[in-house]
Amino acid sequence: MAPLAEVLKGEGIHVTGSDMKESETVDHLRSLGIPVVIGHFPESVEGAELVIRTAAVHNNNPEIAAALSQGIPVFERAEAWGSIMRRYENAVCISGTHGKTTTTSMCTHIAMAASIDPTVMIGGTLPLLGTGHRVGKGDTIILESCEYCNSFLSFYPTLAVILNIEADHLDFFKDLEDVEHSFRAFADLVPANGAVLANCEDENTMQALEGKESVLTFGLEKGDFHGENLTWDRGYPTFDVVWNGKQAAHITLQVPGLHNVKNAIAAASVALVLGISGEAIARGLHDYRGAGRRFEYKGMVKGAKVYDDYAHHPSELKALLGMASSLGYKRVICAFQPHTYSRTYALFNEFAEVLRGADKVFLAEIFAAREKNEIGITSEDLAKVVPGAKAAPSLEVLTDWLYDLASPGDLILTVGAGMLYTVAEELVRRGEAESKE
Repeated sequence: MAPLAEVLKGEGIHVTGSDMKESETVDHLRSLGIPVVIGHFPESVEGAELVIRTAAVHNNNPEIAAALSQGIPVFERAEAWGSIMRRYENAVCISGTHGKTTTTSMCTHIAMAASIDPTVMIGGTLPLLGTGHRVGKGDTIILESCEYCNSFLSFYPTLAVILNIEADHLDFFKDLEDVEHSFRAFADLVPANGAVLANCEDENTMQALEGKESVLTFGLEKGDFHGENLTWDRGYPTFDVVWNGKQAAHITLQVPGLHNVKNAIAAASVALVLGISGEAIARGLHDYRGAGRRFEYKGMVKGAKVYDDYAHHPSELKALLGMASSLGYKRVICAFQPHTYSRTYALFNEFAEVLRGADKVFLAEIFAAREKNEIGITSEDLAKVVPGAKAAPSLEVLTDWLYDLASPGDLILTVGAGMLYTVAEELVRRGEAESKE
């Protein structure tokens, strides 16, 4: 919502807003001349010509209820972004079950290296920007595009990127076929003079796009854009991106893992479609050091390194643990917080299988997010089927367990989309306090 407010303000629209509490984001918006009220009150919408809300704010919200009663049009955030992106010559919308934030961040690094002054919307924090968004003056907008609740169907992409498709968000979608149908509808939004860029090595993506013409493809080993000459140095990759049979960019990444090679090939493909040079692609990707909560280094505790990651789907967790195990640590200790009861239930066996890839597993209580536990599933259920795993009754207890277990040479991962990152931060705080003693 904050970058949306900035973009609208930059276009000369009078913007006001509300939030639940004071924050740096609120302070920043106020510094731009955007008044922000703390709390939600009916009078806040008086005089407004329209109201924009997130999908998480419902009709019983005092401001929304007041707007509806007064006949003030109410739009969701995705609809507003869709309206805005119609004004850009290049609207790059990056979708997929996994890798959206990383690929959007990589695209941002490339665009900045190429000095095209992009507007950016990322679902995480990018150190390059110091935030998750950027308001530029160029003709390109780059947006992370989420399928949940069909949000991305409100967009107007000129370049639609599909990284992969899996069964997820099953509290909204009926099944994998329903998810694929949503992505196909997303691809169909692209005009005739635009392009769809799809991962040809992902079976579900290709199935969703079956029969669709003029699809450009990318992949690790095949596709219109693909990688060649992949080598590794202490877990970090170097490779070429090939287009039309020729080397288009030579890339060395400063982030580990095969999944990041795939994300980088997707980002480089986007850049090449936009006409960005191979030199700018290489420079932008070399400068990329990761996004917030994407294998983010937090610090040390008792000689162990602590990293935090947002992975909350089995495929993401598998990629993360596979990469972590290749880095040469004595042990990979994974503290995982399942995200939503519906996802944990639907993908229970997959989670159990993947978690066995860590040397030691701890589980936090399931992060409910938008749900109530009508299924009756718990983290204890998952712990019972993962050898040696333990389910913690609270984040405080989990922190104590990790602290007691930590030793030099360990890699401690806090993983999940909930509040588990606070455990990583507390571990590092204890480590810093210990070093001062």
